[in-house]
Amino acid sequence: MKRSTTVLLTALAPVSWGTTYAVTTEFLPPDRPLFTAALRALPAGLVLLALARVLPRGIWWGKAAVLGALNIGAFFPLLFLSAYRLPGGMAAVVGSAGPLFVIGLSALLLGRRPTTRSVLAAIVAAFGVSLVVLQAAGALDAVGVLAALGSTASMSLGTVLTQRWGRPDGVGPLALTGWQLTAGGLLIAPLAFLVEGAPPALDGAAAGGYLYLALANTAVAYWLWFRGIGRLTATQVTFLGPLSPLTAAVVGWAALGQTLTPVQLAGMVLAFGATMAGQLAPRGARRATVTATSFSSTERNDRKVSMDVTGTGARR
Repeated sequence: MKRSTTVLLTALAPVSWGTTYAVTTEFLPPDRPLFTAALRALPAGLVLLALARVLPRGIWWGKAAVLGALNIGAFFPLLFLSAYRLPGGMAAVVGSAGPLFVIGLSALLLGRRPTTRSVLAAIVAAFGVSLVVLQAAGALDAVGVLAALGSTASMSLGTVLTQRWGRPDGVGPLALTGWQLTAGGLLIAPLAFLVEGAPPALDGAAAGGYLYLALANTAVAYWLWFRGIGRLTATQVTFLGPLSPLTAAVVGWAALGQTLTPVQLAGMVLAFGATMAGQLAPRGARRATVTATSFSSTERNDRKVSMDVTGTGARR
């Protein structure tokens, strides 16, 4: 498969995540971010496990648990906490620094020297996202900032470790994605019950919304994401992340009647341009291969997992 096709398919994951805010606010019960996170991750993981019919073996029980905790189980709750405690859009701006985290972690764990171009592209992407999602200034909450940094660091480390560890012989990205979603969902489910109590009553619209989030927005999207990590570098994959808040802004404008200012449009152009620049492989770089030692590896979720786009938010 051509590399450009792999990039386009992988990009469908953050584009899908950018629809989460609209689906959550229009169809789902309010103020249940952890319940929604658990209902997205755990059923999706179980469906993929049933399709793949492969369970971890040996050391991979531990590796799958670590990756599931980093990419899903810790990422979601920390992201929600930051979204609730920070002024609109600030959590999204911290999250858009993900490429910088991955560049640094790739140098430490994968031995990949950062290039000037990739660092500049990451800075421009974060600046562009800030123009799109930041609305009004406000006092920064220390816990919120730490939670935002923690969620970004968690997903970034999970992405790099996914590439470093690869996957066992004979195991495809479908199974690896199922392992991680199931492990992450099992971590979130008891937390959701303790914090939010019993599950809410669901009407037809809510059931349809959760079905979309669990299947298309999570099972398929994360499979495409981890599949892309196996064929591209971790840095190239994480540079696709800004497509999520950009998609949320477009969906908010097209479907929710929100407006886009000239400054926001300029930010979208900058972020999209930086995303494209991040897909240019360094000269002489080797293509990542899908082996037991080389593979490569995001979401924003719920009700206020808002990366405030035009007075609203964007999540994975």
